Amino acid sequence: MPALRMAGATQGKLAVLLILAALCLQETLLQPAAEQRKPFFERFRRLEEQFRRFQEVTLLRLQEIAGNYNVSYNIDAKFDQLLSRQDALEAMANVSHAATEEELHQLKAWMKKLQSKAKKQDSVIATLEDALQGRSQEDEAKKEQEKALLANLTHEVATQKEEGQATWTKLESLQKVLEGLQDALKTQGSKMDELEQQMKTGLANNEVLLPGHLAAAHLLSQDHPKKGPEAAGGQQPTLKKLRAKHRQRKKLHQESIRLVAAQSQKQELKDGFLPGQKGSMQETPADPGVSSLPEAQALKQPSLAVEKGPQKQEAAGATRKPGTICNVGSMLVFPNASTENFAAFRPSFLTGLLELSLCSWVRTQARYLGTILSYATEENDNKLVLHGRDAAPRNAVHFVIGDPAFRELPVGRILDGKWHHLCVLWSSIQGRYWFYVDRRVVSMGSHFRKGYEIPPGGSLILGQEQDSLGGGFEPSESFVGFLAGLALWDRILAPGEVSGIAVGNGLPRGPLLTLANVSALHGSAEKVDCACLEHCL
Repeated sequence: MPALRMAGATQGKLAVLLILAALCLQETLLQPAAEQRKPFFERFRRLEEQFRRFQEVTLLRLQEIAGNYNVSYNIDAKFDQLLSRQDALEAMANVSHAATEEELHQLKAWMKKLQSKAKKQDSVIATLEDALQGRSQEDEAKKEQEKALLANLTHEVATQKEEGQATWTKLESLQKVLEGLQDALKTQGSKMDELEQQMKTGLANNEVLLPGHLAAAHLLSQDHPKKGPEAAGGQQPTLKKLRAKHRQRKKLHQESIRLVAAQSQKQELKDGFLPGQKGSMQETPADPGVSSLPEAQALKQPSLAVEKGPQKQEAAGATRKPGTICNVGSMLVFPNASTENFAAFRPSFLTGLLELSLCSWVRTQARYLGTILSYATEENDNKLVLHGRDAAPRNAVHFVIGDPAFRELPVGRILDGKWHHLCVLWSSIQGRYWFYVDRRVVSMGSHFRKGYEIPPGGSLILGQEQDSLGGGFEPSESFVGFLAGLALWDRILAPGEVSGIAVGNGLPRGPLLTLANVSALHGSAEKVDCACLEHCL
């Protein structure tokens, strides 16, 4: 419709122009007669010029009209293109808006997840900070205790040094006395030889031959009956004097043994050992100690056979050793591999454990170690187990914390029938564990049950492995042997504390359980009180 309107307007304009052209011709023809006199060519020229101008104006107008017509003709197509583009843009805008909405929804979900994770991380960080703060406080307390222990140890060392100096002085005086006794013993030996010669001479006069010292000793050991006046005339006083000299010599020999032992103690003090620190000083028998010193070599004179028997008996009685590893407290005896033999603690743990230290003296004649301790709850029968059994490999036990996590601990050196000191340490905060045998670390590791807590309220048993709460025992898993000085702590013991237990310095502070807390003994299991480890058997 707009195109038709434009065409009609163009035709109207052409009609107007034609009318104007006719009017101009009419005016030209009606000019006055005076003008007709002008030359025809001049008028024709002007007319031609006017027509040319009119033609230019008409052509310009026609071009404008044609341009307007073309614009009006293509405008609908352009409008359609613009409308289609607008629709496409609107569709693209809708798609982009939907995608943006979906991305915003996803971003909101991620933001919520990140906020929840951030809250959890904050709680974990707060827990770790509290744990680190508590750990630092415990470390400070331990440092203060170690300082106090060091001060006490320094004081004890100073006291021991003073006692050592006093003992040194006493030993010097005893050395002088020992030298005097040795001289007296030599003098008595020479006198004994003279008496033997006199006795031989007297018996020769009576026509009795003595082959040597053994025969004389045999005569001295007999109880001589009273004889007639002819026999008692010259022998009875000599035999009495000889027996008295023998008794005196025997006393001198015993005193010399005691003084030689004191001399060996003085030598150890001189070498820098405090009394009671060197096992060889207490474990050395009397006779070998005497024979190993120069002073004792002088005592090895040819003696009568009658003297040797009593001397050996007295020396054997004098070698009874005092205990070197004390503060044990008590011992449990498990005589055989029976499921009836075990000891129970009731109650066991009142609170959860994030750290623990288990130490005990162990002695077994079996070819395997057996189960020392097992702790079970209704949820899990292997919350804490030190488990061994009569099956390969017999030179290792399983250290279990929360089944099925466990570590193998080597125990081959323990299966020799002698006393050995064991300590198992574990930390949930660090996820680390240590296994000590006779003060030495034989196994250690990390990433073991980090962050785990042993729950309270379970069943704690010594000597058997629980397959159910308080039961389910097997003979092949039973412990056979002796447990002495067993104790458990809810913290990690320092290496110095482990060494202190192993040398008999007593238990460190704050044990959670000891053998004194055993509530019941079953089967043939027995409890024996013993102060020192050497006296437990």
